[in-house]
Amino acid sequence: MNVHHLELFYYVARHGGISPAVRHMPYGIQQPAVSGQILQLEAELGAQLFRRRPFALTPSGERLYQFIAPFFANLPNLRAELRGEAGARLRLAASAPVLRDHLPELLHELRETYPRITPSLHEADQAQAEALLQKQEIDLAITELAGRPAAGLKAQTLLRLPPVLLVPADAPWKTARALLAAHAKLANPPPLIALPASATLTKFFQDGLRRQGLRWPVAVEVNSLDLVETYVAEGFGVGLSLALPAGRTGASSSGEKWRRLPLGAGFSPVVIAALWQGKLAPLPAAFLKLVQARAATLHAAAAA
Repeated sequence: MNVHHLELFYYVARHGGISPAVRHMPYGIQQPAVSGQILQLEAELGAQLFRRRPFALTPSGERLYQFIAPFFANLPNLRAELRGEAGARLRLAASAPVLRDHLPELLHELRETYPRITPSLHEADQAQAEALLQKQEIDLAITELAGRPAAGLKAQTLLRLPPVLLVPADAPWKTARALLAAHAKLANPPPLIALPASATLTKFFQDGLRRQGLRWPVAVEVNSLDLVETYVAEGFGVGLSLALPAGRTGASSSGEKWRRLPLGAGFSPVVIAALWQGKLAPLPAAFLKLVQARAATLHAAAAA
């Protein structure tokens, strides 16, 4: 088989079609040229490798891709090693709070051991992180774990973050149980301020409500826990948040304008986990140790 044809097929399979493959190719090549050479590869093999519309690998194409993907995916690492740059490249995916609140300090700490580190960062949820790992586009992911990881991936739980309700400082409720009991009786319950329905925290909260025979749809949808705090502090309703141990979420951050009510055992915690594939190289393994140490520190701080 022509190795160049195999390389073209690798990019087509990895990116889901000829047009996106051309956009991601590390060198210039036109779409008709790719199409023609893929047809030559299929003719040589006597097998169709993928369906064009909608794009999908055939069983033969999937088998070929699984065989060649490790070779082509690892060529950049081999190039770095041969140029004496091994260990300098770290490809990470993480949720937005992790990228914002923890990774900068962790990467700075890692540079004490790997001064030439060049990080590549992606914002990703669990599904996106798993796809990046399976395509071998990242080395490690730190993200929420809403269910079992995909086959072939390893996972390690770092933190379990309990859900909480945020209420205005002058609200009459002293516990989440009292608030939920009052909510069931109120004709006009306070609006719920929360992340989108697709967010793990919101889904877990709604699952917990259903188990208690309650319903409380999101009235004010925001895209960060910081905004949940802001809108609760301004009196727009009750917020759904997490008991974050990093110090960003707390009454002091809003000038004592709201209080935190733990939801208790009836509501599942949000799990933050590390995900990876196969055996980690020395650099991502060293970074994972730093992440584990940070998680242990945060856990101890939350328990204190």
